[in-house]
This record gives sequence, structure tokens and C-alpha cells, in this order.
Amino acid sequence: MTLTTNYDKRCNQEQTCQKYPASSASSSRCPGTKMRDHAPPHFHVRYGEQKAIIAIETLRLLEGKLKPRTLGLVIEWASLHQSELVEDWELARSMRPLKSIQPLE
Repeated sequence: MTLTTNYDKRCNQEQTCQKYPASSASSSRCPGTKMRDHAPPHFHVRYGEQKAIIAIETLRLLEGKLKPRTLGLVIEWASLHQSELVEDWELARSMRPLKSIQPLE
């Protein structure tokens, strides 16, 4: 398990946490949208070929699909770091660098 911060040019996202070698969660700067008008606050998840968008406030799956075990781990991680995800969302809205968030132990 490692913690990294990478910039993904394809998705225009900054990854804030890497929990497993093929897994990441990120607060997002979604392409083609104005950050100030882009609600609800959310983060993107990629795990292998699985992709999803999770609402920060409700931790509800907004888009995409994850296997139940993957979704459980993501929700567990997000519930532990909800305030940090909100903080990163606000940083993203002001186009500032995001902070790293610790992986799930």
C-alpha cells in the first residue's frame, strides 16, 4: 500500500490517495466543466477497469459501477477522510493543488 500524488492528464484529475497498486481516489477537476458550477462535491475512483464517482457529503455512488467489495473499501476510506475530501474539493474549486489523503490501513 502506497500513498502517491499524481497528475492524470487524460482525466485532468489529481490523485490524492492510492490504496492499492491499481486503485485511486481523487478529488476532481472534471474536463469540460467550470469547477464553481460543478456539483455535488464528489471524488472519482478507479480500480483496475472499474470507475465510479462518489458524492462526498452522502458517500453515495453517483455514477459508474464498482464491485461490492471495492465499493465497501472506498466507502470505508471516504468515511474516515470525509473532512479532508471536502477540503480538497474546496482547493480544487479555487484551482489550487490538492493535499494528499492517507490510504486505508
